[in-house]
Amino acid sequence: MWYLRASREDTILANSDHPASLEARSSGPLSGKVRVPGDKSVSHRALILGALAVGRTRVSGLLEGEDVLNTAKSMRTLGAKVERSGDFAWVVHGVGVAGFAQPQGPLDFGNSGTGCRLVMGAVAGCPISAVFDGDASLRSRPMRRVLDPLELMGAKVGSSEQDGRLPLMLNGARDPVPIVYRTPVASAQIKSAVLLAGLAAPGVTTVIEQEASRDHTELMLRHFGAEIVSTPEGAHGRKIALTGQVELHGADVVVPADPSSAAFPIVAALIVEGSDIVLSDVMTNPLRSGLFTTLREMGASIEQSETGGDAGEPMARLRVRASKLRGVEVPPERAPSMIDEYLVLAVAASFAEGTTVMRGLKELRVKESDRLAATADMLRVNGVKVQISGDDLIVEGRGHVPGGGLVLTHMDHRIAMSALVMGLSADKPVRVDDTSFIATSFPDFILMMRGLGAEFS
Repeated sequence: MWYLRASREDTILANSDHPASLEARSSGPLSGKVRVPGDKSVSHRALILGALAVGRTRVSGLLEGEDVLNTAKSMRTLGAKVERSGDFAWVVHGVGVAGFAQPQGPLDFGNSGTGCRLVMGAVAGCPISAVFDGDASLRSRPMRRVLDPLELMGAKVGSSEQDGRLPLMLNGARDPVPIVYRTPVASAQIKSAVLLAGLAAPGVTTVIEQEASRDHTELMLRHFGAEIVSTPEGAHGRKIALTGQVELHGADVVVPADPSSAAFPIVAALIVEGSDIVLSDVMTNPLRSGLFTTLREMGASIEQSETGGDAGEPMARLRVRASKLRGVEVPPERAPSMIDEYLVLAVAASFAEGTTVMRGLKELRVKESDRLAATADMLRVNGVKVQISGDDLIVEGRGHVPGGGLVLTHMDHRIAMSALVMGLSADKPVRVDDTSFIATSFPDFILMMRGLGAEFS
């Protein structure tokens, strides 16, 4: 099997500052067996909960991308001992719930909205103050919808830019109070921030979702010993109740391969004629499997063999073969289970026969970039007919993509990777203006894809 080998932590972070244009061109069949990086969502949570636990947490398979490394640095700044013990292996010695120390400098999360918002929740339950900051992209992203419930629990925003944008000072609550909170949108980040703050509050903190979002935080909290109960709420929602002021205990965590990262080689294999690849240990959590469901509806050949799991997260071996795809309609209720995968799904839709309608994509407007607009731009510049109608994305597939365009990534790693995948089967090469931000989530994407047979230059 071809495995990823990430660089040392300081090398990964240092190499991200240099824009790097890259061109993808039509390649021969992709083939091989790979394991994509560890899941980013689980990696963030393993480090944060390990820092909030008492004792030692050992994490294997950790994603060593910039986003996660910045979370590791923030945990160190807050007083936890966080060390790299080997390839993708880390050890965390925690400080206990509400045990974070007053940081001596800002917490810089780079490009990571997940790391930033989750740590806001963890800090909100501690009697400390911390400055949260990030890169230009993260500074442009809204934080108010996370800060609102945290302020209800007793935290205070000491200073911030307009609308709660970074940089901001967050003053944690000396006596956090439990709340019942209905999330305004299906957002695992909002839910997770409230639950992490609720660890330090007496009584029960409850989050109610109209549409169920990713449940990695609930599963991980249970793995570390928290008292947490999740029950159905309405047709598609969840009610999550967490008992606060309990001691978390260090635990071993095996991080599964990230389905959001796996999406790129999967779509590449589907659209490049003759391709046949295998991906190992891919997370198949039902709340993260919307892309796999949709691609199969489009006619994709994706064979799945369950291989076990850890910390409540199931894993499987996936075999993917080139397939003739057809247009489908993707319902809005599926969005929470594949919100990060719509960009590369739009690439698959471009190569399908017929129209694909992706509904309810409002959340894409507040990601690393306005991903809804950026995805449409990526397709248009490469000759694909696409339109945005409200919060819906409509792609008219013709079975092939003319290509030949220059894609502006807007500092967004998923736009860069999606465009490179498109170029592997387009009639003309596709160029990406800047691939440096790929390091935030998938440091060895280019190396791995070349190993499968992709043509990048």
